Amino acid sequence: MKINDQLNRTLVFSEPPTRIVSLVPSLTELVCDLGLKTFLVGVTKFCVHPEDIRYKAVVAGGTKQVHYDKIRELNPDVILCNKEENTQDMIRELEKIAPVHISDINTIQDCLDVIEVYGIMLGVEKQAELIVSKIKDEQSNFELFIKTKPIRTVVYFIWKDPWMAVGKNTFINYMLTLNRFDNYFGSQSRYPEVNMKEIYSEVDMVLLSTEPFPFNKEHFKFIQPRFPNAKILLVDGEMFSWYGSRMVKAFKYFKELHGDY
Repeated sequence: MKINDQLNRTLVFSEPPTRIVSLVPSLTELVCDLGLKTFLVGVTKFCVHPEDIRYKAVVAGGTKQVHYDKIRELNPDVILCNKEENTQDMIRELEKIAPVHISDINTIQDCLDVIEVYGIMLGVEKQAELIVSKIKDEQSNFELFIKTKPIRTVVYFIWKDPWMAVGKNTFINYMLTLNRFDNYFGSQSRYPEVNMKEIYSEVDMVLLSTEPFPFNKEHFKFIQPRFPNAKILLVDGEMFSWYGSRMVKAFKYFKELHGDY
């Protein structure tokens, strides 16, 4: 069986992999939702869905640094990585251990494509088709809901010290657009650093993500003077950035979010 990943690299398997290492939290969740939780032998410390997966599988490190010896001992059939979340140096070393499937997610279609490919690669096509169908239905319903909502200029923060926002060519920016949010930094590099000495009076909303930096309401008082006309909201970062089966839940969350302002 030949499988192309999203960087158009060809992987060859004699049979569907049964020993899987996932170094991407959202893809760990996807594998579990495909019914293959017991096939996961290695995950990262950031793989928190489902909650017990870090106790069922070996924690092999994070998304940027891993313990290669641990992964080698797991004797995986395939290692699941992502172009943005994992480093090139990591992938070079991991390829010495097992085939590495690399996802590259910038749109919902990319998300659907990787689910379908996992279905084929892991021998669970029907389960993958069901998840894809659910996401398409939820997206269709959401697009009907959102089309009457006003366009709002937003800043979506992902980090503090330095303060960093979401820019162009990112999955989060794509999701903002889907929500009729006009990204104030949408023409800048993927994750631009924001000068917090300036005043951004044109911004309607500031979205503080719960990950990767754990923003909370204590940060509102620092932000408000710099965005004097903006409503500040704490938003679930997983819903904006986790691709895969999480998208089934994301559109309901977006509806609730739009009901908050």
